[in-house]
Amino acid sequence: MGRQMCELCKDRRAALIRPRNRQQLCQQCFFVAFENEIHKTIVDNRLFKPGERVAIAASGGKDSTVLAHVLTELNRRHNYGLDLFLLSIDEGITGYRDDSLETVKRNEIQYGIPLEVLSYKALYGWSMDEIVREIGRKNNCTFCGVFRRQALDRGAAKMKADKMATGHNADDIAETVLLNIIRGDIARLSRCTAIITGEEGALPRCKPFKYSYEKEIVLYPPSMYYLYSCVGTYSPNAYRGYAREFIKDLESIRPRAILDIIKSGESFRYALTTKMPEQGTCEKCGYISSQKWCKACVLLDGLNRGLPRLGIGRTRGKSSSATGIQTDNSSSDKQTSIRNDKRILKPSLDF
Repeated sequence: MGRQMCELCKDRRAALIRPRNRQQLCQQCFFVAFENEIHKTIVDNRLFKPGERVAIAASGGKDSTVLAHVLTELNRRHNYGLDLFLLSIDEGITGYRDDSLETVKRNEIQYGIPLEVLSYKALYGWSMDEIVREIGRKNNCTFCGVFRRQALDRGAAKMKADKMATGHNADDIAETVLLNIIRGDIARLSRCTAIITGEEGALPRCKPFKYSYEKEIVLYPPSMYYLYSCVGTYSPNAYRGYAREFIKDLESIRPRAILDIIKSGESFRYALTTKMPEQGTCEKCGYISSQKWCKACVLLDGLNRGLPRLGIGRTRGKSSSATGIQTDNSSSDKQTSIRNDKRILKPSLDF
């Protein structure tokens, strides 16, 4: 039996089944439907204002590549009036970031929008390769996640951006909801489903792909050749990976499950007695923080002092005189501290 006709145009044969709703569509109708849904998300949630300078967080992977293409196209088609530019972070991961940065540079030429690249090495004095040699592969995602987030904010501030658009998709947000429930992290759970975050600060972030399935982003043309991921390099056992596998299993049974988890996260109500962290600024670098020192400064201080595990997870032992943070007096940290006198000091942050 031949393929069914497209459910929208009725003229062409269906080329695919949409993962989110099982619609059978031809390729052209899928592209139009995908773009229209992103436009509706942007308009309904008032993600942008005319004249805003918007940084597109560009990693060279499928999500950010498609985001750059779609925002450029919709900005032209619907006259958003946005000043777009690409912002990419070079973590210094050999064999991963080199290739993906080449993709971002091609996007710059293809879409005709400027590109700014900042590196961990220039900002922090450490590349991820060097950090992994110090910390090992178990906790390196903590460093990369914290440093990357602040690096993006620093890059956006340097380029005088009004807002940042990230490629977080529906799968990512559903995973985050589950992770925060498992961790009992009420503060993050209360804001992880927000389509715009950081409005109280200098640089709001928005997620145009909040309701877009990862599988549909992969089906969209610009993503087909850009499937880079750091998972196989330094984070094969990352905690998020287990949540991702669980989400994929749920999706295979009930495709609507991803959007339902997001809806559940949006619908949570929190007791008035729940204490949320109060946002302030880091005493050392001026970056937003709920503690005296932001996480990036704590981690960087540990690296520079030969105590790379300082500030990772829950620690015990005597308080550090410099930071007031509990440190773990393990044998491995004692051994690394012996090298302090021979160590070359790295630069500190100044946000």
